[in-house]
Amino acid sequence: MTALRVPFAGARSGDAPLTWGQRAIWHAIRRTAPNDHYFNLGRVLPLADRGAPVDLPRLGTALGALMERHEALRTRVVDGPRQQLHAEGAVEVELREAPDAATAARAAADLHDELTARRFDYAGEWPVRFGAVHSGGRVTHVVLALCHLASDGHGAEVLVRDLRLLARRGTAGPPCTETPHDLAHRQHSPEGRRAGEAAIAHWADGLAAVAPTMFATPVAVPEQPRWWTGRLVSAALPRAVDALAVAHGVSGSTVLLTAAAALVAASQGHPAAAVMPIAGNRAAAARRSLVSTLSQDALFVLRLPDAPDARFTDLLADAWPAALAGYRAASYDPVAWDALLERAARERGTEVHPYCCFNDMRLVDRPPTTGPADADTLARLARRTVLDFPATQERVACRYCLHLTGDDSTLTVTLTADTAYLPKDAVHAHLRALERVILASAAGDPPRVAELPGALR
Repeated sequence: MTALRVPFAGARSGDAPLTWGQRAIWHAIRRTAPNDHYFNLGRVLPLADRGAPVDLPRLGTALGALMERHEALRTRVVDGPRQQLHAEGAVEVELREAPDAATAARAAADLHDELTARRFDYAGEWPVRFGAVHSGGRVTHVVLALCHLASDGHGAEVLVRDLRLLARRGTAGPPCTETPHDLAHRQHSPEGRRAGEAAIAHWADGLAAVAPTMFATPVAVPEQPRWWTGRLVSAALPRAVDALAVAHGVSGSTVLLTAAAALVAASQGHPAAAVMPIAGNRAAAARRSLVSTLSQDALFVLRLPDAPDARFTDLLADAWPAALAGYRAASYDPVAWDALLERAARERGTEVHPYCCFNDMRLVDRPPTTGPADADTLARLARRTVLDFPATQERVACRYCLHLTGDDSTLTVTLTADTAYLPKDAVHAHLRALERVILASAAGDPPRVAELPGALR
């Protein structure tokens, strides 16, 4: 058997506008197509590590319950665009058989890559693809490939948690009381529009205070493919980031956002940087277990001080409230956002868009786990840092996209850049400078802001 058919029957069907988060991703998909598989999310759930064995019939029951539990998985995007919720249907689970546990993990990784590499047919298929690896009658791994219109990264983790519980225990507890359909109707209500207008006003003020774009002029003949991803894997950064967060009363994510923004401004000669961090928009308790695309771009504006002796760490006091203000204004109608950018372009006589993104993909910004960091320890850990180019893309709707993943022991920073504006050597230079600035600051020798351009050489 190479596939398992799983029927489902949910509680309701219906039609609704797109939520603001869905609209934002829909716009990004249209700008990136036909390479919009870039936005697909993938997860692998190991099931052979502990607990009672899960066979294929039990997995089928769990997957059917998962489809019924989360309306986002039964929703397609049709002409309009609008979201169309279906009550009933069936999904196909692609199966791979592995001879032993040692090869099962590799088979799951290959299946993950296969399922996430294809763009979704947004109107013609469910926004989730399932795969499973089994060995000796036992399911060892389940693979999920998700369309970003159905879920963001947080929602993907909710699905993995629920599927684990459904497969192990047969229940995942009470479902989330919020649904994408209900959220869409609320956002398009008069009250929702007023909240969105307030967020757009924050964007208008912030964009008016900075250069129209962060990377305005091409500086090189682009590579083919044009977008390259540089990657830095550092065991020193988590310790250094924690030390700075504790010392300055900010989050670790804000430390990294501030360093990235300061280096962007320094590299381009801007007195201020505009960076678009991805906001989860899950502060409300009812949304924390909602599977949907809630994340949207926020606006973070960092002004560099004029004082010649100002240090990098002096930026953190203002960066913290600026980041919070941006995250509070990160839920809005993308149609109104597009109109704002068009109006700003007419007024300024040039395109207005930062084209500079920051995405902390760690599920939570955990509390710092270490205190002060000493220079010798950081230097020793920094010698293990790895820098490479793991991927390329034909098209990405941005010029500078910084992503963070990792855990307590290692931080992985990837920078996907348009090589017409940031050549390959500049991509690695930004990543090296990010680590260097944060490590020096944590060790008690923060660089002067005026010296940041030199850190990029």
